[in-house]
Amino acid sequence: MGSRKCGGCLSGLLIPLALWSITVNILLYFPNGQTSYASSNKLTNYVWYFEGICFSGVMMLIVAAVLLVLENNNNCKCCQSENCSKKYMTLLSIIFSALGIACSGYCLVISALGLVQGPYCRTLHGWEYAFEGTAGRFLTDSSLWIQCLEPAHVVEWNIILFSILIALSGLQVIVCLIRVVIQLSKILCGTYSVIIQVRGEPGQAGLTGIVSSWGKTSLLRHGCVIFASEKRKHGH
Repeated sequence: MGSRKCGGCLSGLLIPLALWSITVNILLYFPNGQTSYASSNKLTNYVWYFEGICFSGVMMLIVAAVLLVLENNNNCKCCQSENCSKKYMTLLSIIFSALGIACSGYCLVISALGLVQGPYCRTLHGWEYAFEGTAGRFLTDSSLWIQCLEPAHVVEWNIILFSILIALSGLQVIVCLIRVVIQLSKILCGTYSVIIQVRGEPGQAGLTGIVSSWGKTSLLRHGCVIFASEKRKHGH
């Protein structure tokens, strides 16, 4: 129960992270709040990879929705036994969590590349990537920012928004990794019900569980042993 609540909270956390990623990526298309640069394609090329809108945004919303359904749909049975159904649902959860890692990881890498490359801006030599050959040194040397004459404050705009995207996608990667660890622990540590079928005496129906000499049946469930009383019929 605790792991299910934890998994549901983690899946729910992906939703605001994805919405913020979409918002931040959209802001990158409007340096200094102006729309003219997007229409004239005078933006850094990494904003056209849609890393925050599609991958860390829409795709992560889909992943979060599927994971929430898998966590909350306790009555879903995809095969005959309950144990088989739970393992199948856990496997699906691991697959979609891995997909979330891939999508948010893509956004993380592209945002980092966009941050290091610097903005596309107008300098004394025309429109160019003024800091492309600095290997990111301009990030710590604000005296170089005056090379960008237009758009106004585009360097600060790119640094702040790409940094936020890196942080958001990094959190998404961490959340999905934690989910994978939780689901793998369910499989490896055997947190599912284990039922053992025991044959009864000739002419009697088999008993489910382990029958002891005191007439009790023990069931292994979630790593604990539960003893249930057994009623026997005595013949005369």
